[in-house]
This record gives sequence, structure tokens and C-alpha cells, in this order.
Amino acid sequence: MPMPSDMFGDTWGLMKDLAEGAGAPVDYTAVGFIAAVASLIGGKRKVRPYITSSWSEPCIIWAGAVGDPSANKSPALDAVTAHLRRIEADHAFDHQTRMLGYYADCERAKVEKQAWQKNVEAAHKEGLGTPSMPAVAVEPEEPQRRRTMIMDATPEAVGAILSGNPAGTLHFRDELAGWLTSFDRYSPGGREFWLEAYGGRPFVIDRKGSKSALTIPFNGVSVVGGIQPDKMAAALLDAVDDGLVARFLWVWPDPVPLQRPRQLADVSRLEAIYRRLDGLQFGRDEAGNATAITFPLTPEASDLFHEWRLSNGLGVEDAGALYKSFCGKLPGALLRLSLAMELVAWATRGGDEPEAVTVQTVAAVAEWIDEYAKPMALRVYGDASLPLVERNAAILARYILKQGMAKVNARELGRSPHKSRLSAMRDADTRGAAIEYLCDAGWLSNASTREGGGKGRGTSDYLVNPLVFEGR
Repeated sequence: MPMPSDMFGDTWGLMKDLAEGAGAPVDYTAVGFIAAVASLIGGKRKVRPYITSSWSEPCIIWAGAVGDPSANKSPALDAVTAHLRRIEADHAFDHQTRMLGYYADCERAKVEKQAWQKNVEAAHKEGLGTPSMPAVAVEPEEPQRRRTMIMDATPEAVGAILSGNPAGTLHFRDELAGWLTSFDRYSPGGREFWLEAYGGRPFVIDRKGSKSALTIPFNGVSVVGGIQPDKMAAALLDAVDDGLVARFLWVWPDPVPLQRPRQLADVSRLEAIYRRLDGLQFGRDEAGNATAITFPLTPEASDLFHEWRLSNGLGVEDAGALYKSFCGKLPGALLRLSLAMELVAWATRGGDEPEAVTVQTVAAVAEWIDEYAKPMALRVYGDASLPLVERNAAILARYILKQGMAKVNARELGRSPHKSRLSAMRDADTRGAAIEYLCDAGWLSNASTREGGGKGRGTSDYLVNPLVFEGR
């Protein structure tokens, strides 16, 4: 199904050019872009749907790109995340300056502490009260460098990074399956940490061997990565039913035919958008502390959001647990996407920063969710819940429909050009089981004949039931 483009506004052409350059569907660059811009906004902005409610959402988005190894997921995601590294490199000079100040403060603290210790000794000899240790005698926390993207880290390491990155960061995994099944590999509580990282609330980590806990004012991490279809079942179905995988916006497009890129993508434009979002400043509370600036929805946008929210839950009562949980989290996802795309539009056109999220943005995001995100989630969660042979049969059935094949040959399906599209069924036994399942379902009928009319091996031909093409 084609991805609706209105949500992306003037950046849609850029997404298509980047995808074409990577030899991938535009779905992959688009979803990587969504997660990247959300990570740059992070804790600096929130969105509130109703002025009569305290409910607000931070700008944190999790997205998963599903596809075979040959689908070019990684090049597409790299195309929209590589520029985050340039921004991180530019912050390195500031970090060096802060580190010089940190070393000076540490030396000052040592001197002040030694002077205080001498005062304590003198007070003790004279029978006086113990003087309080001055604040300058306490060594400061080491400043963390700006991290626009992380790739693999324990919860404690991520917590340390977030302590120095109050706006949050992006967690990019080339293979999400390993991440989804490894939360408690290093220490208990890893899964709980990541659940909190989707909410962006304050978080405290008790550090082993440290006298003080690590306090994170904004525990917010956007996530993006790829996953192969044959690894989805284990990653999704073996997960605890805590809604973690339901927080993802999934894309699973059909592969695109190989073609030569028509034009070079304007990557300088992409980087300019990222830098403008990265330059957003925090608000300040009455005490001068950094705080998120909260965007309201315009009155018209608030009305539209409420109408959509009422319709979102219709028809999901009998849905599977994963899809039902996914739909339950969509109101928050719609708000987060609306905030991100409103600021993307601003970063693209320039001018003054908007003060609210418009009804046009909310409408475009609602269309994207209803026409694209929901069907994609149904496909991902539905296929993940099927036994292996049924998943393979579903993949083969979709391929037959797309290609309009009147007849298939079991051996030919294992050769080019089919094998790259049916990578989950490269061995004959797996492919044969899927074909047999489709025969039992009435999709295929055995039309094999003996080669040469004798006792040789059968031709492994199967006719496709013409009825499967009706109503397309």
C-alpha cells in the first residue's frame, strides 16, 4: 500500500530522492526521518490536546522497518540518520571546553576540601563545632558530550548519556530483534527502563558502587531500526505483554525494483532541517530551570483530534492483543507525530516558531495513521502470530497476487528473480510446505507432469486458482 504523503509536506520529495538513492522503498526513509526529527525535538517541546486537561505528550517516537535483508532497510535508514553524526561532531568542541572547566572545578574542589579538612582539625582541637563543608569542595559531575545517536548500550550507560543530554537522543539499531530480546541480558530492570524511555518522565538509576543515584530529568529516547520478517515472531510474540512492541509504528513495504537514481538527493536541505530542530531551546520555569515548552492544539485541531479518538477504538474489541494494544496507544502517537511534523514544516519554511499545532497537521497525521499505520500493524502482528508455515504461505500468496502469476513452479521460486523476494523460503522443504498449505487452502492445484512423459522427476508446476484474483 502506498504511504500517504500529506503528513510530510514539502519534505516528501526529499524522502523519495533519498529512498531512490538507497534502492529502497520510500517507507523506510520516511519512518527513519520521523524518528530522527522526534529525537532532535525530544524533551524541548510537548503537545497538549485539550486546554481543559493536563495531559501532554513528549516528542518521542519508536519506529520499526520490516523487510528481508535484500530490501535495503539499512541504507535507507542510514540516509536519514547519518547527518545526526555531523551535528554530534559539531558539539564536540563545546564539550571540550566544558571538560576543561570541569577539570578546573575538580582541582578547585580538591583544594577547598583540603582547606576545609584543616579547619575541621583546628575546630576539633579548640573544642568548636565542626564547620560545614563548602559546596565548592564537592567535585562536580563530569559533563556528558552531546549524543545525537546511540547504537548499543546498557540502561545504566544510556542513563549516563541522558543525564548530559536533557533533550534525549536516538537509539538506532540495525537489527531490532536482538534488542527486543536482550533487555535483561546485562541487569534486571532493562525492560522497565525502556518502557520509561518512551514516556520521557524523570527516572532514577541506583548505580552500583556509587554514593548517589543518577537522576535523569527527561528519560526520553526515540528508537528506529530494522527487523527481518522471519525474526518477528520470536521478537514480538515472546515479549512480555506490557505494550512495549505495541509502541512501535511499523512499516513493511513491498520491495522496489532495482533502478538507477534519477537525481541526487538534496542532503544539505535535510541537514538544515535537523540543525534547526537541534537548535530549539528549552523554556524556563520560575526558578530558571530548563523545562519543555508545551504546544496546544488549535481549537479546530482539538475538535478533530477528539472526533478521531472516538472512532479509533471502534472495531478493535475482538482484535488480537498486540493490535488492540497498538490502537490503544495511537492517540498519544498521533499527538507526538503532529508535534514533530508541525515543527518539521516550520524548520523547512523558516520564520517564527509556531505557537500551536494546526488542524491541517492533525488531519494529515490522522490520515497517515488510519490509511497506513493501522494496516501495517495488522500485517506485522498478524503474520507474527501465525505458525511458520502459515507465515510463509501468506508471504507466497501476496507475492503471487502482486506478480499476477497464473502458474508457479516450485523449483523456479528458489531461483532468481524470485528468491530475493522469497528469502524466507530459499530451501526446498520450507518452500514445499508453503505450497502444500496453499494447495490445501484452494489457492493452488498440483499440475505437475513427468519430464519427458516418462518416469523422470515431476515438473513441480502448480496452477493458481483464478478466483484469488477476483475483486482486486
